Amino acid sequence: MSDQKDDLQAFLAEMKGVKPLKTKTRVVLNNHTGSAQSPGQQQRRRDAQTDKSVDQHGLSIEHLELVHPLDVIGYKRPGLAHGVFRRLRQGRYPVEARLDLHHQTVEQARRQVIRFIQDCLRYDARCAIILHGKGEKGDPPALLKSYTNRWLREIPEVLAFNSAQRHHGGVGAVYVLIKKSEAKKQENREKYRSQT
Repeated sequence: MSDQKDDLQAFLAEMKGVKPLKTKTRVVLNNHTGSAQSPGQQQRRRDAQTDKSVDQHGLSIEHLELVHPLDVIGYKRPGLAHGVFRRLRQGRYPVEARLDLHHQTVEQARRQVIRFIQDCLRYDARCAIILHGKGEKGDPPALLKSYTNRWLREIPEVLAFNSAQRHHGGVGAVYVLIKKSEAKKQENREKYRSQT
């Protein structure tokens, strides 16, 4: 018992005059991407952080089935031609829009995915890419990848998605095929009518 008292007295003597470090009450995050965001990305980020209406889309965040960080993920709605899905998987469609979910919370990512798909529909972007990352170091691993896999299946405007080719991010990204807008459908009808 006296050894513990001696140790405590020695510790207190050594700590005499030591003052606690002053810490900031706010966490400051640095941008780790190393590249500037486009004006569209900045606007989507502001909208996702402030617009509560996007939460009404109904993308689920409960009871998630996790995928492995290195798994290839993909999905095709019934009725979509196999050739169309094959070209999507091969990365043969031009990517018209891009969303990066790195360093996002699940809720931020959910809002951004909803807004992104709405923007793609509004601007007639048919093929897009979402960079969700592999999530190998996450706890749990591949969290955003798993949610992206689930959410894209829940959005009726998404016809198909598949893990990207290596030069576009590989299993850390997905190509997304989005329905044509009504304006584009009408444009195609008129185009093919004039050819007959």
